[in-house]
Amino acid sequence: MAKVVIIGAGGVGGVVAHKCAQVPEVFSDIVLASRTEAKCIAIAEQVKQATGQMIKTATIDADDVPALVEFFNQEKPFMVINVALPYQDLTIMDACLESGVHYLDTANYEPLDEAKFEYKWQWAYQEKFQQAGLTALLGSGFDPGATNMFTAHMAKHYFDEIHELDIIDVNGGDHGYPFATNFNPEINIREVTADCRHWESGEFITTPAMSTKAKFTCPEDVGTYDIYRLYHEELESLGKHFPSLKRAQFWMSFSDNYLKHLDVLGNVGMTGIEPVEFNGQQIVPIQFLKALLPDPASLGPRTKGKTCIGCVVKGIKDGQEKIAYTYNICDHQACFREVSSQAISFTTGVPAMIGAKMMIEKHWLKPGVWNMEQLDPDPFMHDMNRYGLPWKTIELDSFSLSD
Repeated sequence: MAKVVIIGAGGVGGVVAHKCAQVPEVFSDIVLASRTEAKCIAIAEQVKQATGQMIKTATIDADDVPALVEFFNQEKPFMVINVALPYQDLTIMDACLESGVHYLDTANYEPLDEAKFEYKWQWAYQEKFQQAGLTALLGSGFDPGATNMFTAHMAKHYFDEIHELDIIDVNGGDHGYPFATNFNPEINIREVTADCRHWESGEFITTPAMSTKAKFTCPEDVGTYDIYRLYHEELESLGKHFPSLKRAQFWMSFSDNYLKHLDVLGNVGMTGIEPVEFNGQQIVPIQFLKALLPDPASLGPRTKGKTCIGCVVKGIKDGQEKIAYTYNICDHQACFREVSSQAISFTTGVPAMIGAKMMIEKHWLKPGVWNMEQLDPDPFMHDMNRYGLPWKTIELDSFSLSD
């Protein structure tokens, strides 16, 4: 049993709080902290009604290292589950080091003033965490997170060597709004509009954002969707930790409606990340746009349909080429009934809880900074089935993506 601090009270933070409260034999005490404590209090009340468990709430500025250190020293948690903004990863890691607290996040650090998704800043903390005897687990969401686990699990149990990886993220949900994002709008739009990179022949190949399109038919009648190749952070760590990979790509589904709105917003400058002057004030267009769009945490009651996220791996087993596909299908309405959330937040929040559980139970507790695939996938995969993200692995006769 251990005490945890969850930082972040958005859609994912709410799911993490619910799921931790469902496992009191592991999470003995839960503290939910955010810049806006009212959001934490609302989540705590939902959790109490759903599980009977009490959650403590607090106000914290995740950009303020001294305040974080004081807060951690006061609460004395075993670990921090960071589901705040990716810009705040390093300040929280710094505070964890100073306070002697283990660390977990769901997305890699990115600078506020540049849409650049790399692990180099967090990997640079390896020696510091080792010397402190602390564990930092990076990317324990779904993608990254569960997708890393799917890859590692197939590499361990289905292949002698893996050569090609396609991560395919399909959201077949419909929230009914003309335009909205299923997670933080600022992060979502920065991610989608950044240059695409995919791993091929030992290096990253850069192509224009959203310039490669294909169709994908999901299993179990989820449907056929247009998917677009874009860069996602797990490609960097998987390419590093599975050197036999000859190609690794990430694909995500988008509707024509979403892309039309995004194109128009980009053309008029609303997706920009550089400050502009307006009425004597400096504002960042994408942050202003975020204020206008629906809060992703509010989409749960409206969203219907399913997600289908998984990994297709090609490789060699016993000298023969083999293809396997591991995937999870999640129903938006089922997620809302359980934790008052749509499936995008659910599929990120559940792996965050499981990753924390792996650390508390010492399956994954070793000093240093680690990506998920560097650790044993088996106990994590077992708990995905146990806590609401059941997965299947099927073998395929062939696989190709074409427009």
